[in-house]
Amino acid sequence: MQYLLLENVSRSYGEKVLFKNVNLSISKGERIALVAKNGSGKSTLLRVIAGMEGTEGENAKVFISKEIRTAFLNQDPLFDKGITVIEAVFDSVNPVVLAVRDHERALQTDDAVALENSVSRLDDLKAWDAEARIKEILDKLKIRDFNQVVDEMSGGQKKRLALAKILIDEPDFLILDEPTNHLDLEMIEWLENYLQNPSITLFMVTHDRYFLDNVCNEIVELENGNFYIYRGNYSSYLEKKDARMQNEAANYEKTKKLYSRELEWMRRQPQARSTKAKSRIDDFYEIKDKVSNKPKQDEVTIQIQAARLGSKILELHQISKKFGEKVILEPFSYKFKPGERIGIIGPNGTGKSSFLKLITNQIAPDTGKVVVGDTVVFGYYSQDGLYVNEDKMVIDVIRDIAEFIPLEKGFKLTAEALLERFLFPRPQQRVFVSQLSGGEKRRLYLLTVLMKNPNFLILDEPTNDLDILTLNVLQDYLMDYPGCLIIVTHDRYFMDNMVDHIFILEGEGKVKDYNGSYSEYIFEKKQKKETVSKDVSEAVQLAEPTVSKMSYEQRKELNRLEKEIEKLEEKKAEITQKFDDPGLGHEEILKWSAELEKIQQQLEEKEMRWMELAE
Repeated sequence: MQYLLLENVSRSYGEKVLFKNVNLSISKGERIALVAKNGSGKSTLLRVIAGMEGTEGENAKVFISKEIRTAFLNQDPLFDKGITVIEAVFDSVNPVVLAVRDHERALQTDDAVALENSVSRLDDLKAWDAEARIKEILDKLKIRDFNQVVDEMSGGQKKRLALAKILIDEPDFLILDEPTNHLDLEMIEWLENYLQNPSITLFMVTHDRYFLDNVCNEIVELENGNFYIYRGNYSSYLEKKDARMQNEAANYEKTKKLYSRELEWMRRQPQARSTKAKSRIDDFYEIKDKVSNKPKQDEVTIQIQAARLGSKILELHQISKKFGEKVILEPFSYKFKPGERIGIIGPNGTGKSSFLKLITNQIAPDTGKVVVGDTVVFGYYSQDGLYVNEDKMVIDVIRDIAEFIPLEKGFKLTAEALLERFLFPRPQQRVFVSQLSGGEKRRLYLLTVLMKNPNFLILDEPTNDLDILTLNVLQDYLMDYPGCLIIVTHDRYFMDNMVDHIFILEGEGKVKDYNGSYSEYIFEKKQKKETVSKDVSEAVQLAEPTVSKMSYEQRKELNRLEKEIEKLEEKKAEITQKFDDPGLGHEEILKWSAELEKIQQQLEEKEMRWMELAE
């Protein structure tokens, strides 16, 4: 079934053409990602598809099937003023969602009559599985205070709330603009698994390369106003794009040779020309146009020189911090070594940004001290972004820092030339900052950080709003960067390639120092979990000799727990086996997933109690 059809869709702003005569078809079950550099119109195209913006041209057509429900996740979602979280989450026409909302309200108000009515309604709609699914979504996205007023939430919390609302409503077709922004690693991995469901149809923009690889079955690239469609995931797209670029380069060389030959013929031709000659002349001008429109390869190049770094860099001596009753950091010590590359991970709210501000002396520790070496020049790219007068032109933002920038080997570069290397052509350098897209502002901000020649780079969520082209080149630059590097990011691909040492902020001020990459840490964590589960299972079988030391009541409880654990394991295996059925429908998948979650929770509780008794 065809969900979406675009025919000859175009959009421009002034003289800038974002896309022209775009054609695209999306059918049920397709999961497609749109890839393009910042400022090329990705978000605009999503808004056109969602019906929030119009298109141009008499022959343009945007068709979405009337038989389906569509939902759009905006980068900056808007909610009605004064509403609470529960009102926002359950703002739906779906009767099942409304029934769950009424049940939640009845539970909160402790209204016996309302509770009885809501239970009856859930029974009638067979909506208990839906309730479990909704609670799982809210829990995974850490939306727990239903009475909080949405106006009081941060931008990241609002984005998670909007995402939860869309997933809960279960639309047929999802349009998602940067769904992983403001999610921590745990949330991203959960969402990734959720969207892998074969019954989900989506069209999205994201810079997360692991997410693209694991979720999408087709990549659409918007380049120089044109669409290129690639079947397969992100890795497949990279291979196919490389082949296309090589083919275009080969064709261009052939066209150049043909143009030289035809140009020579044109110069030899007399004024009086036959009809046959006129046809050849027309062909010549077509060839000339092709040669003039050489395939353009936008490249960001970063060659800025880092300042010299001395032997004494940065030392943390038993620093700690808390805000009110909330502990951000327990006493922590660390001495940074030359060229060290550290990643910082942890759930949202554990204090990653506060940790960075502590080590750069932006906020003072409650105890201990931070010692910064005399030669250290920090380059701090923060989540807050670039604070600059938006009425300034792009070129003036750079000139306020320096007219010339020192490069490697003693070379210098003008501010204009540097901006060109960061994909800001000369006409765009005269554009006001307010006219830039979110991603273009981020790219400009990154440039203002790097051009100060830092020898200690701190990047707080550098991948948010940057396009994949910029991320790839930033990654190449950082590979050869000689200074110290600290990165906070939820982009697993970027983290894996950039750092070999991790600080894990576990909450309540605890920091785990792990020497290895993010993927190695996750692999090791899973192995430990499997080992603990196996040890518990084996201990259950060997527990008989220890029972004699227990009281009669404890022995009874232990025996009962062993039988209950065995039954739960059998039930878990039965449900897991159901997922092997290729004909399993979407509703059944959700039902058994919720059941499996309940069983897993019960198992963990009973195993913990068993271990207490066994000890």
